[in-house]
Amino acid sequence: MERKKYIAPSLLAANFTNLDSELNKLKDANIKYLHYDVMDGHFVPNISFGPAILKQIKKYGFIYDVHLMVSDPKFYAEKFIESGADIITFHYEACNNSKELISYLRKTFPNIKIGISIKPKTDVNAIIDLIELVDLVLVMSVEPGFGGQKFMPMAIEKIKTIRKYILENNLNTLIEVDGGINVETAKYCIDAGVDILVAGTSVFKSDDIKKVCNDMLGE
Repeated sequence: MERKKYIAPSLLAANFTNLDSELNKLKDANIKYLHYDVMDGHFVPNISFGPAILKQIKKYGFIYDVHLMVSDPKFYAEKFIESGADIITFHYEACNNSKELISYLRKTFPNIKIGISIKPKTDVNAIIDLIELVDLVLVMSVEPGFGGQKFMPMAIEKIKTIRKYILENNLNTLIEVDGGINVETAKYCIDAGVDILVAGTSVFKSDDIKKVCNDMLGE
């Protein structure tokens, strides 16, 4: 059975002077996921959105995919779950004990899906034993912190390794990729085994969001 694949537009690339219109365009294009990047200016050299904005846009009814690029993921996870996150993804590199954090989030917030992310320079084998504990693995195909960067091909082998592990162990864990995703790079990622493509600039700068998303998904 073929896996369903999705686009998760990255809010970082939206026009914030016209946010209502931007989000309604996504609804009109039948977008299910919205990727919400949280940056603290410490783990990455940029600052983005707080929980208040998430709370305000919750009414649009997306699956809110919150990516924590922060040095204190436990603290921020709690704040964003309270504000409406459906998925909380934290960085392996930001956590001293990933298993402990996953266990805490599972027990405290049983209805929230949990993801783990790795930067481009992190060896995929560092998280192999965590894949069965999470709902999603996010492979960064750019250095986290800024939108509009060029796709790093090393992500493809990581995706293939994760997909192989998922299949061999009969897991339901989803694979997500974030960074430099467009029609060309999306195909490489889907062929490698990705379920969710995070795309910012290529979606929000498009004149026809539905078409570009369908093109990226090969539909």
